[in-house]
Amino acid sequence: MSECLIQAQGLNTYYGASHILRGIDFRISRSETIGLMGRNGMGKSTLLKSIMGIVPPRAGEVLIKGRRMNGRPTFEVAQLGIAYVPEGRGIFGNLSVQENLKMAARPGTQGQREWTYERVLDTFPRLQERLNHGGQQLSGGEQQMLTIGRALMTNPDVLILDEATEGLAPLIARDIWRICSVIKESGISAIIVDKNWKHVTQITDRNVILVKGEVAYEGSSEHLRNNPSVLEQHLGV
Repeated sequence: MSECLIQAQGLNTYYGASHILRGIDFRISRSETIGLMGRNGMGKSTLLKSIMGIVPPRAGEVLIKGRRMNGRPTFEVAQLGIAYVPEGRGIFGNLSVQENLKMAARPGTQGQREWTYERVLDTFPRLQERLNHGGQQLSGGEQQMLTIGRALMTNPDVLILDEATEGLAPLIARDIWRICSVIKESGISAIIVDKNWKHVTQITDRNVILVKGEVAYEGSSEHLRNNPSVLEQHLGV
């Protein structure tokens, strides 16, 4: 059985009095790509933030490579090889593209250095053309590429991508999906959140659908594509 990199067990997470996640179990193994789906407000981003320690769960536990991370700061989760691309991107607008990338460069947890500065630029030709531009000068799509590129510079074991193509022009979105395929082929595990289930299931091995903070469906991409009633019931498509 493949090594389990992230395992969440019985997660219950709240925002104040609002009970968002309700007893969620979730796991991802090495070299596995998972689609995390659900309508708006169903708990997808909260699950990711609970894994990263940004929003600590009140009950349940988060294990990274078998190590219990409840109550640990987010930077310790990152040091264990988990790279997080948040919905708001979070680039440094006052730094250049080159600086945003190089400040994140480091070997992975097993000493791997497959994602070098040169490889990232080869993967993102648009960034190559804008190396001296400040982060705030980039378009939304270019900022998304920069955030993914910066995450890859850490040579992660798992890449978490929240709202991969939200608000991006179709041409740019297509480029992001191409990059997601490259990441999968490189052997990095990934959790991808996006509303475009067709593109998600072309890349992912397995998918999890959340409904009101609970896991309503879990299954292979092939099974999900072949059962449109599941999509209609849980996603309204």
